[in-house]
Amino acid sequence: MGSDYPETMLSIPLKKTDLVELYLPLRKLVASKYSESDAQKVESVLETLNKCRRDMVERRGDLSLPMQRDCLIHYFKCLSMVEPLFSVSSDADPIIFVWYDALNPEHENGVSSQRNGIQLEKAAVLFNLGAICSQIAASCDRTTSLGRHLAMEAFKVAANCFFQLWKVFAKDVVSATLDLTFVFVEFLHVLFAAQASELELQQQLNNNDGCALSFSSVHSLYLRAYLLILNVSGAAARKHVYSFDQTWVTHLHQKLTFFQAEARQRQSEPPEVYASVKSCALDHNAECVTEILVRRICGKPNLQQIYVDLILSECNPFKIVKDGKLVAYPWDMPPPYPINSAILSSSLFSRFSYILSFLPLKKSEPLNLYESLRNYFVLKYSESVAKRVEGFLEMLHKLRNEMLRDDLSLPSRRDCLVRYFKYLCMIEPFFPMSTSPNPPIFVWYNAINPQQDSSQHNIHLEKASVLFNLAALCTHIALSCDLTTIQGHRLAMEALNDASNWFSLLRFESKKASGTSDLSESYAILMANHILGFKEDFARHPQSDESSVPGYPASAYVQSSTPQYVEYLESRRRTLYVETSPSDVSHVTEQFLLGYCKSHALLQEVCQPLCLDLLSEASPVKIKDGNLVANATLEALHLALENMSLQETPQ
Repeated sequence: MGSDYPETMLSIPLKKTDLVELYLPLRKLVASKYSESDAQKVESVLETLNKCRRDMVERRGDLSLPMQRDCLIHYFKCLSMVEPLFSVSSDADPIIFVWYDALNPEHENGVSSQRNGIQLEKAAVLFNLGAICSQIAASCDRTTSLGRHLAMEAFKVAANCFFQLWKVFAKDVVSATLDLTFVFVEFLHVLFAAQASELELQQQLNNNDGCALSFSSVHSLYLRAYLLILNVSGAAARKHVYSFDQTWVTHLHQKLTFFQAEARQRQSEPPEVYASVKSCALDHNAECVTEILVRRICGKPNLQQIYVDLILSECNPFKIVKDGKLVAYPWDMPPPYPINSAILSSSLFSRFSYILSFLPLKKSEPLNLYESLRNYFVLKYSESVAKRVEGFLEMLHKLRNEMLRDDLSLPSRRDCLVRYFKYLCMIEPFFPMSTSPNPPIFVWYNAINPQQDSSQHNIHLEKASVLFNLAALCTHIALSCDLTTIQGHRLAMEALNDASNWFSLLRFESKKASGTSDLSESYAILMANHILGFKEDFARHPQSDESSVPGYPASAYVQSSTPQYVEYLESRRRTLYVETSPSDVSHVTEQFLLGYCKSHALLQEVCQPLCLDLLSEASPVKIKDGNLVANATLEALHLALENMSLQETPQ
């Protein structure tokens, strides 16, 4: 952007805290106020909570920035689950959290949670999540297209964290350290929003994408941040900020001066100045290829149901298992996790089985996706470009082969389809491969009439077929549930909600895919209406243990991945159920689930960019040194799982 352009990006250090033991006092509290049975149902969550906090304090120096992010996200979820316990009166000594100002290098005058309760702990963890994302962003190689993209998305997450902190938590911790005050948290939100906008503008200029952002809009953000930091709670606070790093104010002044000058210059230039900015040629830029793959999954909606994932997904570290027990696997234990196969039994209600005649899974011909895609990248770009993405291509090929296997369990097949659909979204920009001498040809058969097939190079045929199978598979899951149990009944309802979501996506995807008749928009609407009828039938059908199980609402018309589901679950908890016997699913378990749903909704809103998950150790495909590689650790775990015969028996 010019020789006088200040390249430096600011990041914030993490808050530090004292050690505290959580497992024993919280377990004693649950056992005394509820029952020993209740304590056994949630002790895994308490153990993981304690481990997360200990790792957060003691292992920080040994963990990479993405691993620290994983730990903080996992801890925040566990913390939200146990939050109701802190409102329960107890004769035992209260749990006191002590946190220190991130800007005070001596860590003097720490603030305790004696007056703020658990809200200080949650606010500090959210602060650190924003801080670690700012450090991830600042550590990215911004000289590359991929690095700029990751930095931009990480700064956006940091800005979102501090916005939530300012909006939700700061009012409850007004007596805390200066770094948690309204003005300073707002300053951090604006600062990281400005840096994200700066990188987004730089991407637009480099890629000739046109300018949704302008120099004046970035200047306005930096000006707001500059004015905020000059007015951080008066002279004493400004002195406090300067003692941390006196260059911050100088740096912000340089940024706003530069962008103000650029904005004024471009106001006097003709509009076509943006079109004249040079960009790297895609054919010769390996980083552009990886960046295109990565940015395609940003903002993709996560339509899976929370309750379904809590039981069936091998990728979800929080599980509901037999008798309502909650299991939380440690944050540093990557999937796959054991699946609750007991909930999927033969349906006792054959009157619903006729749905199978409408929704068998679509069949497809095998395809060597890796070979054709890799050859395309070699011919279109270069061998070095193909090497940078071959780990991703290997995983894409493997997932396609696995999704066609009939011997996989329903949950495993669902996980495979979900993951494969995400990776198809990543590869979509490179279709149609008009320059390829051997493009991949997708062959799919009509699920209703197997004699009819469609053979196309169109990736939307592949995506639409995967969406169809996801919807069909969810109806199979619903039918396989034991509806005599409240847990099985509710899982069936959530699976049908899941099927409705996939059909909603299919309606839009089918407009781009002229495939077999079962992929048409009219058929998707027809099946969505059928599913609505099944949901109504399921909801009316009595459950033998509904009145005696307060933990699991029987019907779930509200999608559980939305914030409204939290209100729904709260209202059901308040009005519908009362505890009847110690053998029932415990009230404390339900409270834990409610806390999980709240944290899930909040973190989805804050940490939405899926591209940052590619930095995680738990991602099956990882970004490593600018390459997309298959996660060898997860591959070994999957192999060990198969060798130990822990896979479920075929349905």
